[in-house]
Amino acid sequence: VQLQASGGGTVQPGGSLRLSCAASGGTRSTYPIGWFRQAPGKDRESVAVITTSGTRTLYGAGVKGRFTISRDNAKNTVYLQMNSLKPEDTAVYYCAGKRSPWTTGPPLPDTWGQGTQVTVSS
Repeated sequence: VQLQASGGGTVQPGGSLRLSCAASGGTRSTYPIGWFRQAPGKDRESVAVITTSGTRTLYGAGVKGRFTISRDNAKNTVYLQMNSLKPEDTAVYYCAGKRSPWTTGPPLPDTWGQGTQVTVSS
């Protein structure tokens, strides 16, 4: 089972992008839970995560009010709608998952997808 990330690209400041993270292959043994990002020279940070049920979401301080995370459990896919993008949002975005449903406590991902580059530049 792999996590497949898609939707990255280059956009101007103020623009929007939508990222998708889908678990593919085999039985449903991996649950995508959200996104982390890493900019050059910086540590990886949490952007947005969502519980397996979709009832609880957590956002990084720098993205609240601009990004929205959602999930479609029928497709075992998590989405990240990113609006009002800023140059400081430029980073490689990594899809994160868990091998068991996440319902409470810290997200603690144990599975990672490949990164997708998001560049915000005029």
